[in-house]
Amino acid sequence: MRYLIILISAFFIGAVQQGFAQVTISIANNLADGVKDGRLVLLFHHNEQVEPRFAVSDEVHTAQVFGMDFTDYDSGKPLVLDPKAFGYPVENLKDLPDGNYFIQAFIIKHETFAKSDGYTVLMPMDQGEGRQWNRTPGNVYSLPEKINWSGQGSISLEIDQIIPAIAPPKDTEFIKYIKIRSALLSEFWGKDMFLGANILLPKDFEKNKSDHYPLMVFHGHFPAEFSGFRTSPPDEGLENEYNARFGIYGYEKIQQQEAYDFYRNWTSDDFKRFIIIEIQHANPFYDDSYAVNSENLGPYGDAITHELIPYIEAQFRGIGEGWSRFLYGGSTGGWEALAVQVKYPKEYNGCFAACPDPIDFRAFTTVDIYQDQNAYTIQGPFRATDRVGKRNYLGHVSAMLKEMNHKELALGGPNSLSGDQWDIWQAVFSPVGDNGYPKPIWDKYTGEIDKEVADYWKEHYDLRYIMERDWDRLGEDLKGKIHLYCGDMDNYYLNNAVYLTEAFLEKTTNPYYAGEVLYGDRAEHCWNGAPDLPNYISRLRYNTLYLDKIAKRLLETAPENFNQQNWTFKK
Repeated sequence: MRYLIILISAFFIGAVQQGFAQVTISIANNLADGVKDGRLVLLFHHNEQVEPRFAVSDEVHTAQVFGMDFTDYDSGKPLVLDPKAFGYPVENLKDLPDGNYFIQAFIIKHETFAKSDGYTVLMPMDQGEGRQWNRTPGNVYSLPEKINWSGQGSISLEIDQIIPAIAPPKDTEFIKYIKIRSALLSEFWGKDMFLGANILLPKDFEKNKSDHYPLMVFHGHFPAEFSGFRTSPPDEGLENEYNARFGIYGYEKIQQQEAYDFYRNWTSDDFKRFIIIEIQHANPFYDDSYAVNSENLGPYGDAITHELIPYIEAQFRGIGEGWSRFLYGGSTGGWEALAVQVKYPKEYNGCFAACPDPIDFRAFTTVDIYQDQNAYTIQGPFRATDRVGKRNYLGHVSAMLKEMNHKELALGGPNSLSGDQWDIWQAVFSPVGDNGYPKPIWDKYTGEIDKEVADYWKEHYDLRYIMERDWDRLGEDLKGKIHLYCGDMDNYYLNNAVYLTEAFLEKTTNPYYAGEVLYGDRAEHCWNGAPDLPNYISRLRYNTLYLDKIAKRLLETAPENFNQQNWTFKK
């Protein structure tokens, strides 16, 4: 079979040019008809223990990736990797060092979207996995092969694997899974688009059919199933498993124990009664929409607040009033919690935003998009230096901002399609460009900042600026609702934007914001406001961490006729 592939490649391509390698990729007959438009990525890795498609990262031990888009694939003919395809961390195929590698070809399929703004675009789409390109059902790939790379000759690979569909999770006594068609999003994208939610119902929900409940909205990355809730004790034999992120053994057991403890609290007689929802809003750009209206993503803010949440409250006896809804989350979820509270100030009664993505674009991680000319370098009169992107709690830097963006450029191309962090920020915050894709905040290759785009970001999504600009209108509706938490050694420098936002909040008058901003000493991403707990524990307790503060808020704001069982306060 391999000999046949090489002959076919030679027939369509001709003789190999002298001096550099050509890479051709054929697609098995049973898969070829399902491929039309997409992005071909070619991956090289040095570690056979991890498939190359799962090894691309910001870190120094990343796999190598080269990428190129293709359209109108001619079934039966091989794809040829463009020798000029952009790569990360090595930019050009000709510069890849000689040596032994495990090589893999992967195709990210694109769909056609005829959007209501008049643009027709080709984009990847979530298939129930949360818009993870290397796990998307229907995407096709080759199995890794060991090669000796010399930069010359011809390499032929066959794509003969397809990622299978994902079985939906099943409802349980306490957990329900729902999905609805969003009329707003379907109109925007020109095809049926859906919102989903994982819902945790309180004890005796079916027994006490006259009770209605407050709603806790947990924002964050795509949740395949409801997380942190387990009805059985931890599994045996997990004590010796090492977790590299936190540097401890037995973390899987800790997670399972926390989830089991939460279940036991949830089902106890004196625990507060409320509904928790985790929202599924993956889209063509990312595993999450950032829960706001956007020129590029569509009206996700309105769809979630005015379509999904009322549907859930009607189906599961939510109270259905703004005073009964609370927002919380960390990182992406932290930004969303604050953004949704600011954008919909009357519809929610408080946000608890931990380690939020940049909430003041004067500190867009380590970039001031208004004053800096280049996102990747700091330029002096005689020399320039690269701008840092990631650190640990000691300040040791592991990635530069340029490298992090070049990874996305190789994976997704120039149109914000990597499914990764910088591209989704650009997609959410930017206006639509002339080609129908997000207008770049900076040149993805050079880092040169577009000041017109920066001004657009400021007016629409710089949360500190929006609050300051509109405090006369927003202040009364945000009073007592804003709670911010961040480690002062956040890995992505997110604390810098929190500092700037705190400086504004503390100066507010008529009214004073009356919330809180707390910092974790030497705490990394994602510290969420529990100074007496290690981060690896507190991150597992979002669903209970803020309940006392929420109860206090309800005491101050709930109507006199609210007498929900177990909230343990008196008017």
